[in-house]
Amino acid sequence: MHLVSRFAPDALAAPSGRRRERGRGNGLGLLLPLGVAAVALVGAGYVASVDPNVAGHYPTCPFLWVTGWYCPGCGALRAVHALGHGDVMTAWARNPFAVVVFGYLAVAWLLWLERTVTGRSRRWLAPPWVLHGVLGAILAFWVLRNLPGWDWLSPV
Repeated sequence: MHLVSRFAPDALAAPSGRRRERGRGNGLGLLLPLGVAAVALVGAGYVASVDPNVAGHYPTCPFLWVTGWYCPGCGALRAVHALGHGDVMTAWARNPFAVVVFGYLAVAWLLWLERTVTGRSRRWLAPPWVLHGVLGAILAFWVLRNLPGWDWLSPV
């Protein structure tokens, strides 16, 4: 007898002898996506209220501090601050990649919430070739924003 089945509560056993997934159908499954949304909103609210453009509020990017080069995330806090104030163009100027990622994360969260509510099984949000393409885009963005003549990609 396995320890898991020995100590597992009988309430999780379905009439057919199969175990049902925890949290489905009883509202507990919604706690995780709603908790993630709450944490994200509190964090975004803090960054929207405490201006990262003012020195001393946030630490310097360690990669920028050590190398003098911009990392793919440089300017993301300023982009969140601008988005929190409804200024999409300034957010785009600070870090266009971050603005795209925030949009993707919002859509991914909505799909996660929808799957949780309907009880559908989890599936990948993107095939591997898309994930490899995103990695390539991040690396290209990282290099291009540090090249002379590509100042329009810099966060300043």
